[in-house]
Amino acid sequence: MTEPGGPRTATSRAPSASASSAFERGLAETDRIELTVDAVAPGGHCVARVEGQVVFVRHALPGERVIAEVTEVHRGFVRADAVTVLEPSPDRVEPPCPYAKPGACGGCDLQHVAPAAQLAWKTAVVREQLVRLGGLTDVELDRLGVRVEALPGGLLGWRSRVRYAVDAADRAGLLKHRSHEVVPIDRCRIAHPAIQQLPVLTPTGARWPAAEAVETVASTGGDVTVTEIRDGVPAPVSGPTEVREVAAGRDWTLPASAFWQVHPAAADALSTAVLELLDPQPGEVAWDLYGGAGLFAAGLAARVGATGRVTVVEAAAQGVAAARENLADLPSVEVVSARVETALARRRITGPVDVVVLDPPRSGAGAPVVRALAAAGPRAVAYVACDPAAFARDVRTFAELGWRLAALRGFDLFPMTQHVEQVGLLLPPAAR
Repeated sequence: MTEPGGPRTATSRAPSASASSAFERGLAETDRIELTVDAVAPGGHCVARVEGQVVFVRHALPGERVIAEVTEVHRGFVRADAVTVLEPSPDRVEPPCPYAKPGACGGCDLQHVAPAAQLAWKTAVVREQLVRLGGLTDVELDRLGVRVEALPGGLLGWRSRVRYAVDAADRAGLLKHRSHEVVPIDRCRIAHPAIQQLPVLTPTGARWPAAEAVETVASTGGDVTVTEIRDGVPAPVSGPTEVREVAAGRDWTLPASAFWQVHPAAADALSTAVLELLDPQPGEVAWDLYGGAGLFAAGLAARVGATGRVTVVEAAAQGVAAARENLADLPSVEVVSARVETALARRRITGPVDVVVLDPPRSGAGAPVVRALAAAGPRAVAYVACDPAAFARDVRTFAELGWRLAALRGFDLFPMTQHVEQVGLLLPPAAR
C-alpha cells in the first residue's frame, strides 16, 4: 500500500532506487505512484514504463509528470488514473464536463486534451498500429500523409445517439471506465442539444424502475426519441418508433434502435471519402459488405448506373429490412441477408466484382474474409474501419497477398473520445 508521507516515486525515464524497490514489492489497487508519462497508446491511455513494468495511464498527456492511482493490476502491466498533475503538458486544458475525471464517467477519454492535440493523439495511434501490427514503415505512412481530420460542429453537442445505463436506484446515467457501475449525471456534454434537454436523467426526478437501459436519438431529420430497454426488448417512451436521417443526398427511414452513425456529419463524410477513393465507373459491379441500411450502396448505385450492379451483404435483420426499404427505388441494388464470411464461403455472392466497400465491425474483417475478397479479384477495396488495431491486422493480411494500402484518410467522428474512423484504399498487385 502507499506508505505514509506520499506516493511511491517512479519515472519512465530514469527510475530512482525507491521506485525500483516499490515495483519489486508489487503494486496493488489504490496505490499511488509518481510517473513521467511517455507516448499515447490505443484505448485512451498514455504509457509509462518503470523497471520493466508497463503502466497505462488515463487522464494524462505525453511528457507530463503525474501522481497516478492504480486501478487494475495484471500480469505484466497495470492500469492507473492520473489524479494529480505535477508538471502539465502545454496541450492540457480544463475538461468542460465535471464528470470527465478519474472515478467518474468513462465515456470521454480526451476532454483534458486541447482540440488540435486530440487530432494529433489519434493520428499517432493510427500510425503506431499500422507500423506495429500492419507492418508498414514510417516512410510509407509519410507518403500516405496519414492524419485525422475534424468534422464540422465542434467537440461538444454532437452525439446523436446516447444509451444510458440504469442503476439499482432506478436512475439513468453513464458507466465508469471498464466498469458496470453507473455514474448519475445531470447531462452529457457531448450529447446532441435535443438529447440534453430530454427528461431522462436524475436531476429531473426521472426514475426507470422497469428498464435496464434508456436509449435516446436525435436524428438529422429532426426526430427525437426515448426508448426503454426491458429484458433486452425496446419499449418506446416518446417520439416516433422510426426516425428520419438525411445523408448522401437521400432521406433514410429506419427504426430508432437501428445502427446509424452517431455524428451528424459522419455519414456524408464517410460516403464522400469512399466514392472519392473507389471512383466507381458506369457499368461496374460493386459489393457493399457489412452494408447496414445501405448508405454506401446508394452512392455506388448512383455511380455505376443502370448498367451496373450493387450487392449489399448484411447480417442484422434491422439493417437488412432498412436497406431493402430505403434502396427500393434503385433496381440495380440487391440486398443479401447473410454474414459476410458465410456469403463469401458459400458463394451467396460471387465474382467477378470491380469495387468493394468493406465496413466491418470493431473486430475487423479477419483473414478469411480478406483472402476471399482478394480471390474475387476487385480492382479496388475501400475499407472503412472504426478500430485502428483491427484495421492494421487486416492491412497486413492484404499485404501478405500482394495488396498495398494506397491511400488513407482519418476522421474524428467521436470528439473527446479515443475513437477514430479510417477509410483506406487497398489495391491489388497489378494496380501499380
